[in-house]
Parts: sequence; C-alpha cells; structure tokens
Amino acid sequence: MATPLSNQLGDLKANDAADDNGEEVITAEERATDLLESSYNVVVKLADNMENIESAKSFEDLGLHEDLLKGLYNMKFAKPSKIQERALPLLLHNPPKNMIAQSQSGTGKTAAFALTILSRINYNLNAPQALVMSPSRELARQTMEVIQEMGKFTQVTTAQAIKDESLPPKVTAHVIVGTPGTVSDLIKRRVIDPKNIRLYVLDEADNMLDMQGLGEQSRALKRLLPRDCQIVLFSATWADRVRTFAEDMAPNANQITLRPEELSVDGIKQFYVDCRDQTQGNKNRKYDILVGLYSLLTISQSIIFVKRRDTADEIAQKMSEKHHAVVSLHGKLETAQRDEVIDSFRAGKSKVLITTNVIARGIDIANVNMVVNYDLPTDQMGRPDPETYLHRIGRTGRFGRTGVSVNFIHDNKSMQVMNAIESHFDRKVIQLPEDMDEAEEVIKKAMKP
Repeated sequence: MATPLSNQLGDLKANDAADDNGEEVITAEERATDLLESSYNVVVKLADNMENIESAKSFEDLGLHEDLLKGLYNMKFAKPSKIQERALPLLLHNPPKNMIAQSQSGTGKTAAFALTILSRINYNLNAPQALVMSPSRELARQTMEVIQEMGKFTQVTTAQAIKDESLPPKVTAHVIVGTPGTVSDLIKRRVIDPKNIRLYVLDEADNMLDMQGLGEQSRALKRLLPRDCQIVLFSATWADRVRTFAEDMAPNANQITLRPEELSVDGIKQFYVDCRDQTQGNKNRKYDILVGLYSLLTISQSIIFVKRRDTADEIAQKMSEKHHAVVSLHGKLETAQRDEVIDSFRAGKSKVLITTNVIARGIDIANVNMVVNYDLPTDQMGRPDPETYLHRIGRTGRFGRTGVSVNFIHDNKSMQVMNAIESHFDRKVIQLPEDMDEAEEVIKKAMKP
C-alpha cells in the first residue's frame, strides 16, 4: 500500500509555536518521527563494478564525524529514513560514485545530499568544493538553510549564488547553493573557481534538465568541473524523456527509484469544481467560486496555482480590494519582493499565496492544508502535465497533516486535462456539489484528520 503523501515529512526544522489562530503547529520532533515511519519501498540499481552495500539503520553506521551527528540530532533526526538508509551508504562510498535518485518530497532527500556534502568537504581548504543547483530562488534559499543548520557544529562556510545576492570578488566558501544562470555567470567572471569542486548536486533534477535554458546551463556547468567530481541528481519524478539526459549527465551512476505504486497521490483528498456556466451569463464564475472558498483557504494556509504571472497579480489585486488577505509570487517580481513574500508565508504571517509554478517543487511549508489548481498544469505544448500536478498538490498534506486539493474546471479543455491526470494516476478526482454551502461542508470534512 502506498504511503500517503499526507504522512510524509520534509527536511526542514519546524517553527515550534502556535499559528495566529492558536492552531497546533507540527514540531521538529514530531516531523522527524513521521519521517521515520515512512514506509517507502525503494529499488536500487548499482553501477558497474559496484559491490552491494548494507543499508544504514542508524547514522552511527555511516561513520560520520561527531560534529555532523550533533547537527543531525539538533534537527531532531533520530535515524535515517527509508530513502536515506539506501542512499547514504552509496553516496558516502569511496571512491565516490554518481547517483540518480527518485525521492518523493518529504522523504529526506535534502538531508541526504546535505550530509554527503558536509562529509566530503576538506575544511582546511578555503575554496568552493560543492555546488548545489536549484530551479528557483525560493528552493535555493530553503536548501541553504538546511545545509547551514545541519553543519552548524562544523567549520563549513556557505554562499548563495542567486540573483542580486551580494558576494565578495572571490568566493572562498566551501558550499555554493544557487541557480544555474547566476553560477555560470560567476564562473565566467572568475568570482567562483570550479577547480576544487568535488560534488555537483541537481535538486529537482528532472525539471532542471527539461527546462529550456536551465538544462543547457546545468550541462555546461558540469563540463567546467573536475572529471572526478561526484554528480548527484535528485527528483520526485522522472519523465521518460528526461531520464536519458540524466544518465548522460551522471554516467555509470547508482540509481534509486520508488516502486510505481509509491507515486500515487492517495494521501491528499482531491476534488474538482465545475466552473463552467452553461448560460454564459457569468464569465467571472471561476473567480467568484474562488472568493467563495476564501474562508476555507484561511483555516490554515493555502496555495493557489495559476498558469500566468498576470493572472496571479490580477486575482491578488481583486481579492485585496475586497479586503481578503492574499499575496502573489512569481518570477517577474523584484528579488527582494520575492524573498519578502515567501518569508512572510513561511512564517505564517500571510495565509493565502497565489503563485505560478515557481514554488511547485520542493518548498516545505508545514501548515499548508489546501492547494487550489485555479489553472490545471499543462506543458509548453498545452498537454496535460501530471508530474507538475503531483509536485503542486504535494505542497499540502505535509508533515503528517491532512491535505486537500481543489481543481477548477472552466472549459472542455480543462476537463480533458483533468481526465488525463486521473488516468495517469489511476485515481478518481471527486466532483464537489454545485451548491457552495454543500461544497464547503465536503471540504471541511475532508480537512479533518
């Protein structure tokens, strides 16, 4: 039986406080406990000439330095998760081997590569030794927090290579976390010298390799690194079209994948609402239904996903004019604004976030219990995009909480997309009643643990 997404745990420490409504917030210790109880079944395919290595049932089994153990226990990690049990002994093996790993959000993937990085650094050498690439500014900042927290008892130094971040003329930090475009530019300008990089990590790697621009930048960066650099690719999903790129990027790699049944989305209660107006009398019915759900959106925290940046801003403006507290986030905002919005949302100061796919992947916010797909995800050709759907709804139901997703159907094309997503996951999405009071009751009931 697939472990529900709602029982998964992310890699970040918790905010050990109550939210503005006095609602209980999951603590770091509770999150770590949930992580340990995850029962993912993983399949391991070893690289050529790689001997079988025992799983690690404890962090002590890995022979970690006591400063790293102290960091792990300070973050309330008691023992490895299922993914970490298999991945860490392979990642830490000498001589280093490449890895391509599939790991659902919430199974400890960030901790796995962070621990590998911190174990491989020569702390006597003040030079960049590890590069971690993220597809978005928001994920890069989150990953940096994990590495800094895990390495707080070590001598590790870190630098963020993201747009508008202030860096010295010559970066000597051990670990650099950033986005491919900025890192490429810094290497060209000789702010970063890549000659001592021993570990290159792509987080959300399928997205990185598949996106126009990011994929070529990521591959170009690899060509600048030492030949013996360990390449590590992590993602929750691997579309067939991307796996070939991955195997080219990380040749002769150990591979870890989830069994197909582990990719289900059973743990999140999924609904759709039919916004089509048969009379054509109300062209704003989709927006009106969203406003009608506002009281549910603010029970805890919610994310509303849209396709276009201007849609995010338009909805946020219209709702704000009605005195609804919402914020929008997308790639066109100034960097300081983006940081302010995500930090405010992460801290629970804002309740409803309207966004594009910029935070569809990897972002861990404990108290999100509802995701709305205002626009269902499609690729650049307009085809259904089940991978992005899985990532989007995975932003809810975090850390053992109940998660709900509501999908808006506004025309026949969006209904076809919904049907394709149902077929891909072999799961029915339940239609909500047309009466909004009844629909609200159904969603409220679904939100209860």
